[in-house]
Amino acid sequence: MKIEKSLSTNSVEAYLRDYDKFTQYLELHNSPQRPIDIGLEDLQEFVRWITDFGIAARSQARIISGLRNFFFYLILEDEIKTDPTELLDLPKIGKKLPEVLDKEEIDALINAVDLSKKEGHRNRAIVETLYSCGLRVSELINLKITNLYFEEGFIRVIGKGNKERLVPVSKSVEKEVNIYREHIRCHQDIEAGHEDFLFLNRRGKQLTRVMIFTIIKQLAESINLQKNVSPHTFRHSFATHMVEHGANLRAIQEMLGHESISTTEIYTHLSNDVLREAIIKHHPRNK
Repeated sequence: MKIEKSLSTNSVEAYLRDYDKFTQYLELHNSPQRPIDIGLEDLQEFVRWITDFGIAARSQARIISGLRNFFFYLILEDEIKTDPTELLDLPKIGKKLPEVLDKEEIDALINAVDLSKKEGHRNRAIVETLYSCGLRVSELINLKITNLYFEEGFIRVIGKGNKERLVPVSKSVEKEVNIYREHIRCHQDIEAGHEDFLFLNRRGKQLTRVMIFTIIKQLAESINLQKNVSPHTFRHSFATHMVEHGANLRAIQEMLGHESISTTEIYTHLSNDVLREAIIKHHPRNK
């Protein structure tokens, strides 16, 4: 998973927890534990077992996907001859529309940052970068100074599967990041090994995912925002606003770093009003 598929540490740990569930099931039910002895019926019974435990369909799909990868790997390594997961069905997963902020709510969150505090300009630059570049939280905390190409108008992002992509950067991001670097960051004592990370905590170390979540939650509470907001909400909002303003779906796919266009379509759902306006504006009968 780590070497051949370049999965992140978080993804590897999630899959390993899923494999532990399968091992636990086999032990509890005295089922065959050698991969060569495991058949489709064993896997189907396991799926029924996790269903009875109340594990959601989306989590079930991830567990089954992990098992498929595992048995496929065993076939490649010539440990087994047939794949028992080949006929294993995935649960049906409905498309869940993500929470999205409108432009006024984004502005309110950015304006809520207290610039009188030492971390104020850093937090403002974080929120602006999350929204204007549509980054995942893991991409944000791993963003490095050597990945900033402001003169060319891009930042280099390391996404899922260790894949690189160039993301256009707005003047507002450039402005906030430069203020943070030139007036705050330059006065910090930076821990060895963390010199190139853009966003640092007060101890001069790379920020954690949890810290980013905390910053966003506190800002949402400060303006009494009733929506369930996380760092990923800015990514949803970025994609949705891009579509509403006429951006090409393929371009958004590239900027978000999605392998499949279908994933981008989920992020960039359109409101009925936007769809109606598009039809009225572009249908030849309405000319």
